[in-house]
Amino acid sequence: MSAHGDVDMGHTVAGWTGTVVGVLGSTVTGLAVCLGSTPGVWAGLALVLLSVLATWVLHLAGWGKASGPSPHALRDWRVRDTAALAGHADCVGCRVAARGVHGRGARAHLPLDAPAAG
Repeated sequence: MSAHGDVDMGHTVAGWTGTVVGVLGSTVTGLAVCLGSTPGVWAGLALVLLSVLATWVLHLAGWGKASGPSPHALRDWRVRDTAALAGHADCVGCRVAARGVHGRGARAHLPLDAPAAG
């Protein structure tokens, strides 16, 4: 049991990658502002943008997860979400990628412990 009890905190490869690159970009931007370096500010902001794009691409590749609780076996941050190709219900990132959008022919996301309809 973790310090948070039996709760899925949403730690994923996509989330951690985006966080690390975003913090690095924010640090570079802050240092560049303090040093008065305009190119450094733009480089830091580019890293922040890269963190958003990297998180989104990794989420779509299955290294993120849907909102809400996950079955215990799928809570480890290194477990890939195979349902990501169909899109997650109510996920802005999946909607931007036209995945899981109801009414456009995409499959809705089923809970991971639910049987697939045949």
